[in-house]
Amino acid sequence: MCEMLEKFVIYLTDEKKSSMNTVLSYHRDLIKFNKFMEDYGVSDVAKMTSTNLNSYVLYMERAKFATSTISRNIAALKAYFGFLYREGWICSNPSVSLKAPKIEKKVPEILTTEEVDRLLNQPLMNTNKGIRDRAMLELLYATGIRVTELVSLELKDVNLNRGYIHCRDEHHERIIPFGAIAKSVLKDYLKKVRPSMVTDEKQTILFTNCNGTPMSRQGFWKLLKKYAQSAGIQSDITPHTLRHSFAAHMVANGADLRSVQEMLGHSDISTTQIYAKMNNQRMKDVYAKAHPRA
Repeated sequence: MCEMLEKFVIYLTDEKKSSMNTVLSYHRDLIKFNKFMEDYGVSDVAKMTSTNLNSYVLYMERAKFATSTISRNIAALKAYFGFLYREGWICSNPSVSLKAPKIEKKVPEILTTEEVDRLLNQPLMNTNKGIRDRAMLELLYATGIRVTELVSLELKDVNLNRGYIHCRDEHHERIIPFGAIAKSVLKDYLKKVRPSMVTDEKQTILFTNCNGTPMSRQGFWKLLKKYAQSAGIQSDITPHTLRHSFAAHMVANGADLRSVQEMLGHSDISTTQIYAKMNNQRMKDVYAKAHPRA
């Protein structure tokens, strides 16, 4: 299976242009599946049946794996066996009958505007690192982009004069505006800070570490956790919390769903509609504007 799995990874990377997160997740899930099958004496993928695959799904359910984890594993199995079938490695596709469990959409965790203010005011604006961190936090909340998109932004993706960023993911591109506060801090970062951090003229990444190398998702996660703690925020905040907060604040105060959908990059508006289903009265009591920092 190892040889075929490696060919599948190459297919995902080179032909499907899947994100690195997807490739790594599928690869990890399929290795675990292979180990499960080998423990039951089945190591030849050509001999694996729908019963084998359903047994693995049943094992995950009995082991109380998260519904989202089971769904991702099923997606990995479908993609893998579909690839093997198309390439002629197997005579039939045993994953056809697999069905992902229904995932109940939970109300996302969001911050109040007061909590957002406290969080965004934590970085010290008299230090280079503080200005950079403030610019990253402001831009994340101002646009609602994913943390992967934030750390992947290049200098050419930012239009300061018109106040928007050009954001790309594996599916499409989108233009997202940002407000005056984000523009001001970002301008300070680009003018005063980034030149002292980046000595390599070939470095095009917008946000870097102090040594001029690209900021990682994990690096940003750590600094966000630190600022959340110093701001006294009790909830388990993640970069996605700011994305959810951006969307909820916008929708609760009059922004139309289609516009928010486009800014978030949701392919299906039903994903965006969850923000409209949140407790409207609670939201009205907390938020005053569609985006308080615009």
